[in-house]
Amino acid sequence: MIQKIFIIAGEASGDLHASNLVKELNQINQNLTINGWGGDLMEKQGVNITKHYKELAFMGFIEVIKNINTIRKNFTLCKKQILDFKPDVVLFVDYPGFNLRMAKWVKTKGFKTVYYISPQIWAWKENRIHQIKKYIDQMFVILPFEKTFYDKWNYNVNYVGHPLAAHIQQFKANNQTKTEAKNYIALLPGSRVQEIKVKLPIMISVAKQFTQQTFVIAKAPHIDDALYNEIIANNNNVQLWSGTTYELLNVATAALVTSGTATLETALFKVPQVVCYKGNKLSYIIAKRLIKIKYISLVNLILDKQCVTELIQVELTTHNLVTELNKLLNATYRNEIINDYNHLEKMLLADGNASKKAAQLILS
Repeated sequence: MIQKIFIIAGEASGDLHASNLVKELNQINQNLTINGWGGDLMEKQGVNITKHYKELAFMGFIEVIKNINTIRKNFTLCKKQILDFKPDVVLFVDYPGFNLRMAKWVKTKGFKTVYYISPQIWAWKENRIHQIKKYIDQMFVILPFEKTFYDKWNYNVNYVGHPLAAHIQQFKANNQTKTEAKNYIALLPGSRVQEIKVKLPIMISVAKQFTQQTFVIAKAPHIDDALYNEIIANNNNVQLWSGTTYELLNVATAALVTSGTATLETALFKVPQVVCYKGNKLSYIIAKRLIKIKYISLVNLILDKQCVTELIQVELTTHNLVTELNKLLNATYRNEIINDYNHLEKMLLADGNASKKAAQLILS
């Protein structure tokens, strides 16, 4: 019987998904002891956080190389914490660069291994399938096409639906304040300092051409306000949002969103968006050679079509953002996007609450 769980979630999105999963785990078994790496959301659900994800987030190939000594120390620390805790199961949440290497060591030490939210090996590093089959006892996938992908490798996985779908549906049911009267344009520039510094100045550069709208930045809770205030100085219709990102999306008319989980969250709130990505030039060149997918946003990947516009690297300019934002404010164009969003939501809800289904399977 499972009593002790060690979780490793290395990013903000992993903290969110892991916190929802822990909530369901605790509802099934109130006597669980859960330690792990993650963030504030996991801690609120009773997890003893032994390393915060904000100390782990290194973005891009070059950044990883620059921080290689810190990453090695993190591996050593994590191994020691697991050995000291002696969990019944180690639960990995996304964060594949670290977690797959750790899974190999964990398995050799005789611990049970569960992976929640599959590494995106369908996008790149498909040969990681061999590691997964060898070192992961149970895999839970949250994207509908992932089940088919793993089937071709003769590896049985559980598709539980996407946890965000039920979570956001519940949030909207409890916060029925959706209105477009305020003309808020949500800006979601990411949760890492380096991506905020690169993308946010470009995002707010369009504000002076949309004086009837208020551009509202969803700030990352662990980032100091001073960073944002320095970037938005002298922009009268740009402000920081004091509530949560979900509260902002629930009242937003449109959004400019950094690539990642935020694109899916924005879609599930039915907010038309432009997806923005700009990173280290060398890292991008390397990634483009290795990654074999048609789109960078989860919205387009799941729908297998271009539902939302993606502005990547040199395409992420003030001119292009102005053009796309004008389209998002057009009623006909907006309705086309929202119709696609509705289809996306049905696909991701599957048979109900993904976190609950995963929790039941883990504890069984």
